[in-house]
Amino acid sequence: MNDPQDGSTELDRTVTRRAVYPVFQPVISLRSGRVAGYEALARGPAGSELRNPAELFAQAQRAGRLTELDWVARAAACRAALAAGLPWDIPLFVNVEPATMGTDCPPGLAETIETANRELQVVMEITERSLSDDPAALLTSVARVRGRSNRIALDDVGVNPASLSLLALLSPEIIKLDRHIVQGRPTHETAQVVNAVLAESERTGAIILAEGIETERHLAAAISMGATLGQGWLLGRPGPLPGQFERPDTDLPYSTAPDSGARTPFEVARRQRRATRATKRQLIPLSNHLESMSEHAPEATVLLGAFQDASYFTEHTRHRYQAIADKGALTAAFGRGISAQPAPGIRGGSLSADDPLTAEWSVIVLGSYFSGGLFARQLPTSARCREADREFDVIISYDRSLVAEAARTLLSRLAPIS
Repeated sequence: MNDPQDGSTELDRTVTRRAVYPVFQPVISLRSGRVAGYEALARGPAGSELRNPAELFAQAQRAGRLTELDWVARAAACRAALAAGLPWDIPLFVNVEPATMGTDCPPGLAETIETANRELQVVMEITERSLSDDPAALLTSVARVRGRSNRIALDDVGVNPASLSLLALLSPEIIKLDRHIVQGRPTHETAQVVNAVLAESERTGAIILAEGIETERHLAAAISMGATLGQGWLLGRPGPLPGQFERPDTDLPYSTAPDSGARTPFEVARRQRRATRATKRQLIPLSNHLESMSEHAPEATVLLGAFQDASYFTEHTRHRYQAIADKGALTAAFGRGISAQPAPGIRGGSLSADDPLTAEWSVIVLGSYFSGGLFARQLPTSARCREADREFDVIISYDRSLVAEAARTLLSRLAPIS
């Protein structure tokens, strides 16, 4: 309600006065039953409709104050954890809006945040839904966070199965299965999510955390899905931090996505593989084969194509990419003169004339199970050749980490979604 005396809304007063406080839900080791960490959950003023976090953040989103509220909630969680003497070896999970990760901390909160980064083991928890919204901005923000030694937890995994193929680009240390996966009946969609998460965990060592464990049946289901950590009312309800802490018997992994410093997909591949020589005529069927792997995959995939120039992104290719984008997780095309949306559902990355990527032809397919990439760099002498005889140095790889690193060099060229 509006206050007739100052004209501000309850939300404005809550954010301006920073009247947000945290409660903490324990994260439990499913093997030992011991506390493995705490997740901070924001609450608004008691007795207000804003006490409900969903309503609090929804109103902030509508009012354009989501970023400020997110910083206020994060600082409140850090302040309470520091005051309670939470030791460094017990992780503190803090929910963060992806849009906030790349913004400056508001005045008066920075000291608390920086102290927490030094003295606490902070795990930045972001939602799966953010993966496909703006992957370029998210990956940039995650790299900045990891530079401060923060870990990443991906929340709500399973809400949007199409995002599973983007896991390799983010490389989270903790993957949190959404409660509907844990509590629901086994289905084909559930099996798809669980198998994709298990595959990512096996490849990277990421820990699986199951949410929504409220009954013994939920607990058994979580364990069967490979979860080693869990949260839920059966294991512990949100409340204040305890007066004493016991060292956990579970250490969280710390991973960094490979970064060779290369600026283009071919540079990534060349540092690990030897190139061969091929003409454009020889490369076209290889490129089409990779694109067909994305088109006919049983899951949503990432498809990225670098075409040197928009003239090579032909009408036929545009239609094929658009069909893939209709069921894909992320489809993007790069080249000189390519628009921000060259076709419905396709993201465009326009290249400057001096971008080294303008000399390259790349096709990258990344899914939960399949990954493959064609990385080609045109020879300078090809400028005098007929179109079909243009020559390239070529590398083809199905190494997942190489393909994912190459994909990140392309995604960094996508303009943020306004």
